[in-house]
Amino acid sequence: MRWEELFADLEGLLHAEEQLELEVEVADRTRRERALLGLQERLLAGVEGGPAELRVAGGGLLHGVVTDVGTDWVLVVQAHEQAVLVTFSALRWVTVPVGRLQPLGAVARTFGVGAALRAISRDRAVVDLVDLDGSSLTGTVDAVGRDVLELAEHPADLVRRPENVRAVRSVPFAALALVRRRR
Repeated sequence: MRWEELFADLEGLLHAEEQLELEVEVADRTRRERALLGLQERLLAGVEGGPAELRVAGGGLLHGVVTDVGTDWVLVVQAHEQAVLVTFSALRWVTVPVGRLQPLGAVARTFGVGAALRAISRDRAVVDLVDLDGSSLTGTVDAVGRDVLELAEHPADLVRRPENVRAVRSVPFAALALVRRRR
């Protein structure tokens, strides 16, 4: 009877040691996989996943749903379906509802903020532009260059016409915090 107890104890110790090795290996692999994921992947995991919270330099706290992600921007739809384009450089922290960090079916856009701004420019939409310091401009994006946009500043309730334009401002992408489309 004594030999049986000894063998049972040894078998239990061996099983516990194997289980511990497996747990250590799984934890190590998880850390390595997470080390490969950046901001873009974390935002993708939250696409259409529920309410997100973003702290934006110059723009304060945004609440909404992450609907799209690009190489250096994220699109958040706030209450009342107001879309806000936020540059990665303006993000201070992000809280997205993440069930798992490998997104299922969500794919990042392969274009940068310049291409996203060109789409806004084509629509001739009136926007509020907020820079990293919190200064705000309202107008229509006239043109988008390699690293700068031109904003025709005019009152939000007036159409972009020469007589309504107060100034045309060049805003470097590096200074952008967010661009909010008006209806």
